[in-house]
Amino acid sequence: MDRLRAMELFSSIAHTRNFSETARRFGISATAVSRMITDIENELKVKLLLRSTRQVALTESGQEYARQLEDILWRINELRDNITAISTAPQGRLHVHSRTMFGLRVLPPLIADFRKRYPDIHIELTVSEAPVDLRRNQIDIDFRISPPVEAGIKRRMLFVSERYLVASPAYLATRPPLQKPEDILEHDCLGYQLPGDEYLWRFKQQEHVSEITFKPRHISNNGIALLELARMGEGFALLDDYTVHNDLRQDRLVRVLPDYRISNKGFDEGMYATILDTAIVPAKIRLFMDFVAEHVAGPERRFSAHSKATGLAAEPSA
Repeated sequence: MDRLRAMELFSSIAHTRNFSETARRFGISATAVSRMITDIENELKVKLLLRSTRQVALTESGQEYARQLEDILWRINELRDNITAISTAPQGRLHVHSRTMFGLRVLPPLIADFRKRYPDIHIELTVSEAPVDLRRNQIDIDFRISPPVEAGIKRRMLFVSERYLVASPAYLATRPPLQKPEDILEHDCLGYQLPGDEYLWRFKQQEHVSEITFKPRHISNNGIALLELARMGEGFALLDDYTVHNDLRQDRLVRVLPDYRISNKGFDEGMYATILDTAIVPAKIRLFMDFVAEHVAGPERRFSAHSKATGLAAEPSA
């Protein structure tokens, strides 16, 4: 029995719950797949699958076997990539996930420039606001705006940022001035969609933190949508500094309450490159992380990277 192939087949069935689909993926017959799974069960002397004419289910032993196989197979593939990388130029597909604003406004021009330097590395970029499991989703690098908390993860902080409370000049011209956090209750506010029904912003001045709960005028799970609504005069939006830098310079938006640090969660704002904690970091991952850090680390560079994406020149750093 080809034990590695049998393990790969079982892992596929654990995800698809379908012998025929697994057979198509591996280019063999469903009968051959069934025979190899039976060989595994006979070798382990345990039932891994419950099979019927309609469905395939995992036994408790099968669930545990599948869980541990996921890590084993990932490490085997990683070892293969690492050994290959030693003797060849950096190459292969690099799976990148990013929060939406950073992924749409900063990464695309960097990816284009990276390709010129490393033409044999092909980047697959996915953007979303939802957290991802790097191993389960087969993600090489995840760009996050908060530090990772799960085990088995390495992080690299690319830059520290703040969130700014901003509104358009047209909106501010027709509304009472915002002088203290409590004043937002008299204004239209744009809420970022988070789990739960409560919307609040946290205001920090020195060591004092206050929370203001508000009823949003509009809600979105996308920072770009909130940015556009703020530009159109629909109210206050809380956005990362590098995403509104050009709008502030061009007077499309105005920052309010600049003496406060403001957040809708914690105050550890920034951008983290997150990877799996492995003994050897594949060359393609290390090279792309270094390349992104080279272009965004520090205030001047991160504002410049965003300006390049939007076609505007960044102002010189003071």
